[in-house]
Amino acid sequence: MISKTGVPFGSFNILSDQAIREGIKKFSNWPTFPQLYVNGKLVGGVDILKELEEDGELESTLKGE
Repeated sequence: MISKTGVPFGSFNILSDQAIREGIKKFSNWPTFPQLYVNGKLVGGVDILKELEEDGELESTLKGE
């Protein structure tokens, strides 16, 4: 989904580190994964990404606009 936009992004495999998984849940106050951050701000999970894509707002959100 994100790859289709052409906007560069990074990722981290949270399954490789239990402490990071738990820390991110506390940091974001968001209990599920994946979590999308843009410019250090939580955008949301996959349900939010799908909504943004359906509304035509995903690319601009990823660009921080």
